[in-house]
Amino acid sequence: MGWDVVVVGGGIAGVSVAAELAVHGSVVLVEAESELARHTTGRSAAVYAPSYGGAVVRALTAASLPLFGEGLLSPRPMLWVGDVAGLAGDVQEISAGEALRLCPVLRPERVGGLAVDLGTRDIDVMGLHQRYVRRLKAAGGEIRKGAPVTAVRRDGVGWRVTAGTEEISAGVVVNAAGAWTDRVAGLAGVPALGLRPLRRTIAIATGDAPVGAGWPLVADVADTFYFRPEGPGVLVSPADETPVEPGDAKPDELDVALAVDRVNEVTTLGLRSVRTAWAGLRTFAPDREPVVGELPGHPGFSFFAGQGGYGIQMAPALAVAAARIIVGQRPEIAAELVSPARLGAA
Repeated sequence: MGWDVVVVGGGIAGVSVAAELAVHGSVVLVEAESELARHTTGRSAAVYAPSYGGAVVRALTAASLPLFGEGLLSPRPMLWVGDVAGLAGDVQEISAGEALRLCPVLRPERVGGLAVDLGTRDIDVMGLHQRYVRRLKAAGGEIRKGAPVTAVRRDGVGWRVTAGTEEISAGVVVNAAGAWTDRVAGLAGVPALGLRPLRRTIAIATGDAPVGAGWPLVADVADTFYFRPEGPGVLVSPADETPVEPGDAKPDELDVALAVDRVNEVTTLGLRSVRTAWAGLRTFAPDREPVVGELPGHPGFSFFAGQGGYGIQMAPALAVAAARIIVGQRPEIAAELVSPARLGAA
């Protein structure tokens, strides 16, 4: 059976663009792992933060808000600490007293400036992911799990993709393979873009102080830590970005300890016990903006990658824009801002 589109990658990038493309033609999605969303998507901090990211990311994040639908977002303020004067987006500088009302365990004298983003939300990440899976299947799309891509070759005006034990014929390949994107491009003879997988460590820790479920997400403008309540504990991260090879990311004990130390430095939490820790991969283009579409001279092979740490919060609008770009329609954003042509070959 021939398909109009084969999408490589079953994280939020792959399932969202596959669902949007399925209204234009037949779509099959292939995923190397035995389950979808095993790596980056399933390990997200699950935050919608409109003041986080570059200009393109913030625009796509704002455009995504009405597209999330019901039940996937719940309010949680974001408290920025540090040099807040240069923050972009709809943030308000606040006093130490106002910050303590939001987060009573904070030590304002240890953090410098203070600002709040009231537009931040918690995201039901797996709920969003499954919504796209359902939409894809309802439109007649199919999913192949446990099907790593080992070959991609041209077949006339289309492609043949070896995924697991199956050879798939498709008119268009959409490369949404996250940390493996440049490797998949190489299989197809398409130049790499210099996408970099970076490890991000997260842990759940407990300590002396009781945790308030309504506390904000607290993040350092300089990107050295963030924390928020997570059940009876606190989710903490040193906001690390360690270059690694694509793979099953594991947390580093030193990074976990660093996260706990940094949060203890600016709070009275007294975190001592780490209940669990994990790591995910955030894959960035050199300019840290998303990459969508074809490279000149390589028709029928589209990138959908480089979402970095913003992939969940901008997923709805980015998927709509990507589907339009891939099928040759005009997107609501300027296509050149996300085109891989802006990067050249790595």
